[in-house]
Amino acid sequence: MYAHLKRLTGPMLRTAVRLEAVGLENVPQSNGVILASNHLSIVDSTFLPLVLDRQVTFMAKAEYFEGGSWPTRIVSSFMRGSGQVPVDRENQRAALASLDACLRVVNDGGVFCIYPEGTRSPDGRLYRAKTGVAWPALKSGVPVVPVAMSGTDRVLPPGRVLPRPAKVEVTFGKPVDLSLYGDSAADAGARRAVSDLIVQAIAEVSGQEYVPVYAARAKEHG
Repeated sequence: MYAHLKRLTGPMLRTAVRLEAVGLENVPQSNGVILASNHLSIVDSTFLPLVLDRQVTFMAKAEYFEGGSWPTRIVSSFMRGSGQVPVDRENQRAALASLDACLRVVNDGGVFCIYPEGTRSPDGRLYRAKTGVAWPALKSGVPVVPVAMSGTDRVLPPGRVLPRPAKVEVTFGKPVDLSLYGDSAADAGARRAVSDLIVQAIAEVSGQEYVPVYAARAKEHG
């Protein structure tokens, strides 16, 4: 289903944007890997897989799996049909189960993508990472590659229904060195430090201004 959806939607989406990829050599061609990406738009999860030959499994908030306007129906169809993992951020037990599912993906040699900020940036800046990204990174020991999406917020900004043409670039940085922390997934302090390291690496690749608060909290205080 993943390959079918990619063949079906890929050409249409590529004609809608000028899609470019930078740093593909930093993504391993085999074995497990975690992609840790900034998050600007709901369509990030649609364009990122188009630049990779490998299947990408996302952990994304449950609302991405629900229909609505036709752009969100495209995203939800892709997410559901290609075996992506929904996460209920309001339910801690469900969120942990989602992380377990993603850990199995990388342990089986697959590609797992997570948005450390936990939600889309409200203003294009990069916000503090949730510690969920650190658990599979430390537990699995697979490479963690920082990813910078750019232009997707111009294709479909938050609150907009109809997409518009824009250049989209996906940049992959060098894997984050987490060797200092070993298998310390059970240590809350280590998870916090690793999450901060990962979002710092994303900032270096994306060039975004960093804001040391959670994006969800920034949205609340609008």
